[in-house]
Amino acid sequence: MRRYVYRCTVCRTSSPVVRQLDDLAAEGEAHRLALHGGHIPDAEAVGQVDRLGRLYASLGPLIAMHARIADGLSDLRDPKGMGYPFWASATATLLLGSAAALVFGVISAAL
Repeated sequence: MRRYVYRCTVCRTSSPVVRQLDDLAAEGEAHRLALHGGHIPDAEAVGQVDRLGRLYASLGPLIAMHARIADGLSDLRDPKGMGYPFWASATATLLLGSAAALVFGVISAAL
C-alpha cells in the first residue's frame, strides 16, 4: 500500500501519512494557505515514503530496494501499519543477498 507525506523544509514539519494523492495535495495546499499565505516554500518535499517514514527519493538505490521489498512483505499481514517487523527486514536482506550471489555465480561461470 502506498504511503505519501508532505514535508515543509521552512517550517521543518511533515504532514501525517496519507494513502491517496488527492489527500496529499490537500495537505500541502492547506499548509501553504495556513502558514505561508498560499506561497510555495523553497525546497518543499512531496513523495512516497516507506513504512519507516523515509522518502524513497532520498534513499540510496540498494536501501530503497530493500525498503520496497520489506514494505511489500509487511503489507501482506498489516497493510495499514507503519514500521516493519524483523522477519520482513531479514527476508528482504536474504532476497537481495541471494540475488547478488546468483549474479556473481553467473558472471564467474561465464568467465
